[in-house]
Amino acid sequence: MSDSTRIEKDPLGELAVPASALYGVQTMRATQNFPISGLRPLPIFVTATVWIKKAAALTHAETGRLDRTLADAIVRAADEVLAGQHREHFVVDVYQAGAGTSHNMNVNEVLANRANELLGAARGAYAPVHPNDHVNMAQSTNDVIPTAIRLAALALLGDFEAAFARLRDRFLEKGREFDDVIKSGRTHLQDAMPIRLGQELRAYGRTLDRALRRVVQTADYLRDLGIGGSAVGTGVNVEPQYPALMVKHLQQITGLSLRAGEDRIQLMQSMGDAAALSAQLRTLAVDLSKIASDLRLLASGPRTGLDEIRLPAVQPGSSIMPGKVNPSIPEMVNQVCFQVIGNDTCVAIAAEHGQLELNVMMPVIGYNLLQSMIILTSAATSLSERCVRGLEANRAQCEYWVERSAALATALAPQIGYARAAELSKKSVKENTLIRELVHREHVLPEDQIDEVLDLRRMTEIGVPGAGAVSGG
Repeated sequence: MSDSTRIEKDPLGELAVPASALYGVQTMRATQNFPISGLRPLPIFVTATVWIKKAAALTHAETGRLDRTLADAIVRAADEVLAGQHREHFVVDVYQAGAGTSHNMNVNEVLANRANELLGAARGAYAPVHPNDHVNMAQSTNDVIPTAIRLAALALLGDFEAAFARLRDRFLEKGREFDDVIKSGRTHLQDAMPIRLGQELRAYGRTLDRALRRVVQTADYLRDLGIGGSAVGTGVNVEPQYPALMVKHLQQITGLSLRAGEDRIQLMQSMGDAAALSAQLRTLAVDLSKIASDLRLLASGPRTGLDEIRLPAVQPGSSIMPGKVNPSIPEMVNQVCFQVIGNDTCVAIAAEHGQLELNVMMPVIGYNLLQSMIILTSAATSLSERCVRGLEANRAQCEYWVERSAALATALAPQIGYARAAELSKKSVKENTLIRELVHREHVLPEDQIDEVLDLRRMTEIGVPGAGAVSGG
């Protein structure tokens, strides 16, 4: 062995491993085989896998299957990783061999080598602690990786839920603040009946509330763990008490509410629970992106667009046009949502592509699902704090546009009929004249009824404007 490497051996033969590496020969082969993206495992995925290894060591110490000294060393090594140490040694590319064996062995080797160091042994010797025999005891990649995906997603759920609850509440608060601002509604990007700005913003909050509740409800299925299924879900080489003890220790370690799965074969065969959560994230992203696009449209201008709301200026908007300020935060949100939609497409295809007792596409399923949760959480936080929080109404512009809406003729239809109202609408556009002015000029209604029928506030609530009025000329 040279000064910079050590020689390790696996069933395929010998291989040089960096002397400073906590990982070993199987991880080294993976780095050589999969120099694909430069993407390393997400920190939460490493954490979740280490949780499983720690729980397994505690379980086997409790059952007496693993010597207490070795179990304690594994637990100490795991705790160091969970505290943020040794993270640079988790090096396997996201795109790797099926099922995630390389990632699983990366974690096994790091914990084994560090445990051995804690016991006074050298890296690479794998004695007294062996990565397969001890760290991976009673486990298979096939039950470790789907369990890690579930744990990681559930661990992210709290911050995700909090971020979207804050964003929802921000929109509801703005809805109350601007409930008195009447503006033009728009359908097909054309003039439509009046609506209050507060109603628009409140609806955004309620849309997010529904989407968030669907995500949380769907995530509950991830609490069913298939750990203990071993290679094909049948539990070969696993003590009967192992699954329940694993759930007990994982709950204590993570603080998550977890359940032992009723059918570990089913939980290994199907990635449907992860795919379902990804699908709900996609649905939320679709709604969120629409909202972000609406904010951009409502803020367009300031002279040649709608200019009905003003968003906080967070950075200069152009390298060439002085004074230009763009809706940078909503633009970022759109891009995040596009990525999440793409991630879900990948998850759906990968989830479908399992065969028989195992889905070997779990590495990309896990990465995309967890990345979607992470970037949506960050995007929601940014949108809430750096955009919606400081959103202001341009009251004058809202009043300007709503009075010029050709759709105000709709309020006249119950009094004068659809055909006559349509004529007035077209004349308003052709002559660039307000509907209200035409009604006065052409004596469409008695003067004492015009304000009642064309009451903009009443048009924003259910009912027939001017229902008590008598039809005019």
